[in-house]
This record gives sequence, structure tokens and C-alpha cells, in this order.
Amino acid sequence: MRLTTRSRYALVAMADVAARCSHGPVALSTIGERHGISLSYLEMLFSALRRAGLVVSTRGPGGGYSLARSARDITVADIALASEQGKNGQLATDQDAMTAQQGAMTHALWQAFSQAVVDHLKSVSLADVVAGQVAAGTLADGTQTSAVTPQPPPQPTQPKRQLPRDDVPNSVFALGAAARTRY
Repeated sequence: MRLTTRSRYALVAMADVAARCSHGPVALSTIGERHGISLSYLEMLFSALRRAGLVVSTRGPGGGYSLARSARDITVADIALASEQGKNGQLATDQDAMTAQQGAMTHALWQAFSQAVVDHLKSVSLADVVAGQVAAGTLADGTQTSAVTPQPPPQPTQPKRQLPRDDVPNSVFALGAAARTRY
């Protein structure tokens, strides 16, 4: 899967819709203002997201976009795949600059890496992204919705600090002092 800034902007915009759509459809102009994305670019992105069945549009006053299904049922991989498709529905392929002979030795490595990225993106839901934004306080207006219940981010475990043994120098200065006393 090819990941470009299209995928990143699409994820930002979808997270905005997911966080705010409980109040009604979200207008692209407000998304653009909040995140500094041009309206024409958002229209192009949301056209692809609508074709993929991730969002639905509402016309008229108070119109905009809403999620087509629950934020828990939309993965980051779904958003990236939809945003990277061209107008004809074909997925943009990664063009490898290496010839088959040049890349033969590392092709399997890059294939495995790409698959690991796709697997990770499939494991993260849009609800997880929004919950992370709410927990981090990065939502522009602090909006919390009932559709997305924020979960506290997992706390990193600190590795147990090992103290140096008494007979081993623990700094360059202690090492120098130990060397001077031994010789």
C-alpha cells in the first residue's frame, strides 16, 4: 500500500468528522479552517471516501459529511486505501526505482515491511485515533462525543533501572580513576 500526504490529510479529516458528527453533518469548510486544508483538496478526498462507503453527504443548509458506519468499524487502513485510489478506482501502485536484478536481494524484506505496515493500520480504528486526540487534548474545541468514548492512552512501562555494581566504574571519570590506581 502506498502512503502519501493524501492518506494523512484524509485521516485528519475523518478523525474530525468522527469527533464531531454526533452534532450533525460536518461541513468541509469548517474542517479546512480547523486544520489548514484547502476546500478543493478536501472535496477531492471526500469524493474518494464517499465512493469507498466511509462517509455520507447531506446537502443543503446544515449539510456536510457524516460517517457511513461506526468509527469502531472504520480502520486507518480503510481510510488510506480509499484516499490513495485514483478517480478510476484503481489503487496507485508503488513504482520501484530499482530493476528486478537490483532489488532482488531486498525485495522480500520490503514486502514484509509493507505487510507489517498494512497489518498495523488495519489494527487501529478511527475511534482509537479520536480517543487518542481527546486524551492528548489535541481536539481543536475539546469536543467529546458519545459515539467515541475516550480511553486513556496506555502508560509506558519504565524499565527497571539497574544500579552499577560497586566494583565497576560507572563513568569516564571513575574509569580513569580506577585505571590510575591499578597501574
